[in-house]
Amino acid sequence: MRINNILSGRTLRGFMESEKSGGLTLIICTLISILLANSSIGQHYLGIWDFHLGSHSIAEWINDGLMAIFFLLVGLELIQEIYEGELSNVKRAMLPISGALGGMLIPAGIYMVLNWGTDTHAGFGIPMATDIAFALGILSLLGSRVPVSLKVFLTALAVIDDLGAIIIIAIFYTTSLAWANLLMALGIFVLLLLLNKKFGVTNMFIYIVSGIFMWYFMLTSGVHATIAGVLLAITIPFRKGDEKSMSNRWQKALHYPVAFGVLPLFALANTAMVIEGSWDQSIGEPFALGILLGLIVGKPIGITLFSFISVRSGWCSLPRGVKWKALLGAGMLGGIGFTMSIFITLLAFKGDLHYINESKLMILLGSLASGIIGYTWLNYVLKEKAKS
Repeated sequence: MRINNILSGRTLRGFMESEKSGGLTLIICTLISILLANSSIGQHYLGIWDFHLGSHSIAEWINDGLMAIFFLLVGLELIQEIYEGELSNVKRAMLPISGALGGMLIPAGIYMVLNWGTDTHAGFGIPMATDIAFALGILSLLGSRVPVSLKVFLTALAVIDDLGAIIIIAIFYTTSLAWANLLMALGIFVLLLLLNKKFGVTNMFIYIVSGIFMWYFMLTSGVHATIAGVLLAITIPFRKGDEKSMSNRWQKALHYPVAFGVLPLFALANTAMVIEGSWDQSIGEPFALGILLGLIVGKPIGITLFSFISVRSGWCSLPRGVKWKALLGAGMLGGIGFTMSIFITLLAFKGDLHYINESKLMILLGSLASGIIGYTWLNYVLKEKAKS
């Protein structure tokens, strides 16, 4: 099968370029935020994100509001992958699905072994995530030596990984439920599905307004509000092979605002942390080791092991032009958690600034190490330009 058929419905080059630039933007915003938070104007800078607009601080509006748009985009990309991309064919989809599953279970298992019975056990979801912008950004630095099929594998794996994180958030990081509001949110979701599937409604205004109401009821239900973004994506009209369908148009319209607006704001707000002089002492604590080992060790082992089992079982095969050494390298890049890992940290250790700040630092260290190790390894094993 030609790679162009595999990539039908997705302009991978444009997607990769925006992810590369988006990843670079995230790095810059993270460095700026940490430097400002630890400078002479640190308290004023931190105060910006704590400033309240109505009932929520600016940081909370970003995390509960703008990030719902990020989850909407994730949902739209997932729908496209299911209809036209790597997930449209069961056998082809099994490799990234297996890799993503291993990349979630093994890191979570490592974390739980180290934190079982402690007050930090809720952080098991932190090392399960992969940041698609950073991972693809690092991969793109290797240029034409990287087989396109490896880029596709890592993209599909990261999208599935995001779906897994969304499920984890919905199941394990929901504390209390306001059933009336939750039922209202789900009722709007069902109504939008009917408008799309049964009545063929394509009025964008209806979906936008209904999505806002669904977000509000989800926010007040106890389930994290960003889940509304994914639910809304499922209801958006999509037609296979039609670049002008609402789903495709929304995906294209949202990609750059999310990559260069929402995620940079998220990075600025959530890496605004004061690094204490004794930060290195936290590395030996169970929660810190769980995050570091989960990302640096658990991710590549889980992704590679589960992929190997799937291939040996005959459920799938390696993509054309990809060898196990290269797939291991992709697994190493899977240890770049960042956005979703920080997001889960805020939910897991809600209100405990010590654990939140130290976990963020461990995520940054683990992601940095994974990026360096993955890049170095792939730079060694991908010696020649990949064949088109």
